[in-house]
Amino acid sequence: SRVTDVMNRVSDAPGANDDGSGVAGVIEAARIMSKYKFSATVIFVAVSGEEQSLLGSGFMAAKAKKEAWNIEAMLNNDMIGSNNASETQIIDNTKLRVFSEGLPAFELDKNAKNIRQFGLENDGKSRQLARYVKEIGERYVDQLEVKLIYRNDRFLRGGDHTPFVENGFTAVRITEMNENFEHQHQDLRTDKGVKYGDLIEFMDFEYLRKNTAVNIAVLANLAKAPSMPTEVKVDVKNLSNSTFLYWKAPVNGTTKGYYILMRETSSPVWQKKFFTTATELRLPYSKDNYLFAVQSIGNEDNESLPVVPAVGR
Repeated sequence: SRVTDVMNRVSDAPGANDDGSGVAGVIEAARIMSKYKFSATVIFVAVSGEEQSLLGSGFMAAKAKKEAWNIEAMLNNDMIGSNNASETQIIDNTKLRVFSEGLPAFELDKNAKNIRQFGLENDGKSRQLARYVKEIGERYVDQLEVKLIYRNDRFLRGGDHTPFVENGFTAVRITEMNENFEHQHQDLRTDKGVKYGDLIEFMDFEYLRKNTAVNIAVLANLAKAPSMPTEVKVDVKNLSNSTFLYWKAPVNGTTKGYYILMRETSSPVWQKKFFTTATELRLPYSKDNYLFAVQSIGNEDNESLPVVPAVGR
C-alpha cells in the first residue's frame, strides 16, 4: 500500500500486509503447486496500480475478455496477514472473509428477468465460487472458518477482482476478518503513543500460512477436477412435487460422476449432496421449495464449480 496519500511515490511505504501478504501468499502457492502436475492451467499474478483505480487488474481483465480466456475462477488475495482490528481491539486468526457479488455486474439487464423469476439473487457465478472456497477451505485447513460476505467489497474500497466480474468472469476477494486502519494507508509515525504504518511487526504469519493454504486447496482442487457440466437444466414442463435435472458431460476432464447439490432457498450454503453416474436425476424434493446445482466429480473426487440449472421445457 501507499502512505496516506496514495499518489505519494517518495515516502517509505512498507506495505507488509497491504498487499505484501497477498503477494507472499501468491509466491508461496506457486512454489508449492509447481511441484505437482494439474490438468488445468493455474496462473499466479501480482498486479500493480491497485491504489490508482485498479489499473493492473483492469488491463488484465480487459485483455482476458478480448482474447476470450477460459477463466473458471479468479481469487483476489488482498490483505490476508493481520489478525487484529483497530477501534474494537478484536484479535482473531480463526476467521477469513470471502467477498462475492450478488446480482452480476456483467449483463445484469439481460439476465435480470430470470434472476428475479427464479429467485437466483444469491446464486451468481461468483457467489458459487465463494461457497466453494468456504467448503474446500474448511475441509483442508484446520482452525479456520471462512465467512461469506454478501457484497462485492468493503465500503469505500475496491479490489482487483472487480474488473474481472465487470467483464463477466467468476471472481471473489479473499481478505482478513479484522482490519486495522492504523496500519493501512498511513504515514509512518507515532502519535499519542500509537504506532502507525503497514509494518512487518504487525503481521501474524501463522494466520497468513492458513489463508495461503485455503488458496492452495481451492486452486489444486479446481485444477485437478473436470470442467463444469454443460447445458444443466431443470425440467419445468409439468407441475410436480419432484425435481428432474439433466445435463451433458463436461468439455474437459474425465468424470466418475456428478453431485447434485440442494439447499433451502434461505440457506447460505449447500445442505445436501446426491451422487450419480448418470447425466440426469429425479429427486423427491419440490423445485419450488429448494435450489439446486450440479458439479462434475473427477476420478480422485475433485469437484468442479457448481452450475445452477437453466429452465428446460
